[in-house]
Amino acid sequence: MKTVPLFIDGQFVPSRSEQFIDVTNPADNSVIAKVPCATQGEMEAAVESAKQAFLEWKETPVSQRARVMLRYQQLLKDHHDEIATILAGETGKTFEDAKGDVWRGIEVVEHAANIASLMMGETVENVARGIDCYSLTQPLGVCAGITPFNFPAMIPLWMFPLAIACGNTFILKPSEQDPLTPTRLVELFVEAGAPKGVLQVIHGGKDQVDFLLDHPSVKALSFVGSVPVGQYIYRRGTENMKRVQAFAGAKNHMVVMPDANKQQVINNIVGASVGAAGQRCMAISVVVLVGEAQQWAADIQQELAKVRPGLWNDPDAAYGPLISPKARERVLALIQAGKDEGATCLLDGSGFTLKGFETGNWVGPTLFGDVTADMRIYKEEIFGPVLCLTNADSLDDAIALVNANPYGNGTSIFTACGAAARKYQHEIEVGQVGINVPIPVPLPFFSFTGWKGSFYGDQHAYGKQAVRFYTETKTVTARWFNEDIPSGPNMTIHLK
Repeated sequence: MKTVPLFIDGQFVPSRSEQFIDVTNPADNSVIAKVPCATQGEMEAAVESAKQAFLEWKETPVSQRARVMLRYQQLLKDHHDEIATILAGETGKTFEDAKGDVWRGIEVVEHAANIASLMMGETVENVARGIDCYSLTQPLGVCAGITPFNFPAMIPLWMFPLAIACGNTFILKPSEQDPLTPTRLVELFVEAGAPKGVLQVIHGGKDQVDFLLDHPSVKALSFVGSVPVGQYIYRRGTENMKRVQAFAGAKNHMVVMPDANKQQVINNIVGASVGAAGQRCMAISVVVLVGEAQQWAADIQQELAKVRPGLWNDPDAAYGPLISPKARERVLALIQAGKDEGATCLLDGSGFTLKGFETGNWVGPTLFGDVTADMRIYKEEIFGPVLCLTNADSLDDAIALVNANPYGNGTSIFTACGAAARKYQHEIEVGQVGINVPIPVPLPFFSFTGWKGSFYGDQHAYGKQAVRFYTETKTVTARWFNEDIPSGPNMTIHLK
């Protein structure tokens, strides 16, 4: 049985903990590894190593830090399919989904390789007579990240490459449900030439998270996960005077106008709703059919019924199992709540099992019609392969419905009308908007900008906002007196 190591002070080390968590294959719930809950001493050692490494790393020229990221992104590309295979095995994602997870992380590392231009300050000459003013961008110190199970490659790569490229050191606490992928990411980071101590990895649960939230040497903390945990982390972290960015839940709406291309809409709905078993914070979970588009419900049901879950290495599988029995139980409970509250169950996947893998965490594609805003399946983030259809008479009604929702992670509109698209993007109170694009996740030179109950903090992930999150700005006002300039044929300038 594989035991996942910690990574402390530049070395993979076995934990001395007596508490371990099983890592399981979601397809059949067989145990594939054990992950330790790091001890107090091990966590203290990780922080101390990160503190000491920061003293040297912050003085490392930015060009050298960028070259580490250049080497790292190349190694990630070279091992792309290998990482995706590890990822698929512990998450249940299909191989294509797993490859996408890895690739979107690689794109952020490529962005981190451009760190020199991202950290440029500003200068104004002669803000007063003979006085110049300029700003410097400097690292914070020890930063930390707590990452979720659903993207074990992409989301760690959202965090530690940019933080470290900025000159910080970093402590990663990955999800205990799929720690094998982050371990491989760290191995390649070491191979890329990362100095000892700039990255540490501890494993565990709430106690280990609380340690990072409370430790005075941790200056900033990034989190991606559920709403209750995100709120807890934001409150506790900020109470301890830390910078916190906490990405939380979502209820993403796709608005379908009657002038949209029907087949394009239906094709996009299927992948965006149940892909990755719906375990994506950017998954489409509600489709708002406007006007005559309400007649498309039967066509959506017909297409969704063709979707078949399966094993990660089955090329015909649309998606895999949910991550755990607990996740499956929660999704099944919400499906039952939808039935009990009067929604029309157009497609019921609650009884799905895969032959030979009956003990896995399977849920088939599920579709509800006639969903109203007071139902649990509308109000709660399901995080499973369940899609809700609701109706609106006009674009104004659709906008009002979306804006009334407490979440604001992502949304999209499908239409052939530019005026409708512009009205939607301008008036909608959601951070990431797609126009004829179902899942509008931005590329790394922009930032991932959830709003409202989907995000707690001030600066978002990757892009320029992440650089601001992981750095401080120092403003210098300088004046030099002309009479102090040395002159004469034998002048000497002494520099200390």
